[in-house]
Amino acid sequence: MSENLDKSHVNEAGESKSAASEEGQKGALECSDEALQEKVKSDSPSPLRVGRPHSSPPRLVTVEELLETAKGVTNMALAHEIVVNGDFRINAVELAEGSLEKRVKEIVHKAFWDCLSVQLSEDPPTYDHAIKLVGEIKETLLSFLLPGHTRLRNQITETLDLELIKQEAENGALDISKLAEFIVGMMGILCAPARDEEVKKLKDVKEIVPLFRAIFSVLDLMKVDMANFAISSIRPHLMQQSVEYERKKFQEVLEKQPNSLDFVTQWLEEASNDLLTQKCKHALPAGGGAAGSGDAPLLTAASVQNYAYLKLLKWDHFRRPFPETVLMDQPRFQELQLQLEQLALLGAVLLVTFSTSAPAVSGHAGFAEKLKTVVKILLADVHLPSFQLEDALTSIGEKVCLEVSSCLSMCGSSPFSVSKETVLKGQIQALASPDDPIRRIMVLQIEPTASWMLGSQTNTTLSLTCSWERISRLHARRLSRAGDRTQGLALARQAICH
Repeated sequence: MSENLDKSHVNEAGESKSAASEEGQKGALECSDEALQEKVKSDSPSPLRVGRPHSSPPRLVTVEELLETAKGVTNMALAHEIVVNGDFRINAVELAEGSLEKRVKEIVHKAFWDCLSVQLSEDPPTYDHAIKLVGEIKETLLSFLLPGHTRLRNQITETLDLELIKQEAENGALDISKLAEFIVGMMGILCAPARDEEVKKLKDVKEIVPLFRAIFSVLDLMKVDMANFAISSIRPHLMQQSVEYERKKFQEVLEKQPNSLDFVTQWLEEASNDLLTQKCKHALPAGGGAAGSGDAPLLTAASVQNYAYLKLLKWDHFRRPFPETVLMDQPRFQELQLQLEQLALLGAVLLVTFSTSAPAVSGHAGFAEKLKTVVKILLADVHLPSFQLEDALTSIGEKVCLEVSSCLSMCGSSPFSVSKETVLKGQIQALASPDDPIRRIMVLQIEPTASWMLGSQTNTTLSLTCSWERISRLHARRLSRAGDRTQGLALARQAICH
């Protein structure tokens, strides 16, 4: 309602108000667009950080080209967010309590409604502002209709005929209460079920000015509902067209700025070189001599791409600029990186625990699942800046020892000795180092599963995000049987050290 009323007050001299009915929805959309645009701007790599020469010299661009490119990137980011984030919604704008913007808005609104109240209380009443509000409401109600709503469209057009309403006002025959009653009834027909209660409350408001104010408030909510309905409707279509759409947009950016994808080129080249080096090592015979055929291993585009995405799970986000084509998903990759770290720590704790206390607890039903739940709770805040891994691992060591002792007591086994407790706590504490052999083993165990998931999907970013829970479950299932393979721990340590 805020944008509508502000414009109605400012345009008191007679400016056009035909577009004001869409202001609420536009405001919400612009808020999302601005947020996404600011994110893209803030995450965009600076030319000063380029680690290698540009593929081509930058060319000067006009302000119009820059604005057009920025708009295209913003639209692409919004479409990408709708496709990837199934929970994406537009929310009504809520100004901070006590903020200058909120105070100014309240003052302007109060002035407008006071002016309307004065006009309606005159003898005879003046309906200039009221008719403008009815016109805005009419346009808003018409914007909610689908192409097939012919009967409703005719009802709104006939009942809220502004020319007829003006004539009635001039002749003193206007019944503003009757118009308000029709508007509330039509809102009840067009609103979402979640708004039924708000519309029902409108029927209890008898005074005209508070009623119109409440009508605009509910209409703003209905605009947001309509925008979210439109998003859910176009999402299947966007999912079908997203790849081609983003390819086309990136091609347009590349044509205007030939050096705009330098970081992507560098990222893929590194992935290709790393993958080629790995394949060459595997192709060499045990003696270290040249391979028999002398030919370099062949790489496919899919294998390079999948390996490049795996590299993003180890990306240094503070020192290296993120590749441009996946910049919109950088927060998701950062979250996946934290989940990878959490999963590796979880697996390392379980493996260390089973290797120290097995076989007494490895065969106990439900122990592995209970221990996993406890450790996950203590690692739940790993994504917070204030999280201290050393302190968390100390708490985990204490809790794990208690759980092991409790399990041994329930099984009737010999108590967990103090020396074993000390060893177990020390091994768990050692996991704080990223170079700890057991922790690195867990990462190496997870990566093949993630690589397999990537190879079986077409939309890589979406599949990596959606499949992470499956990866966690698969890996946890393996770890729950780790007690039967404790002898492999020493071999794994040797393999990492070598």
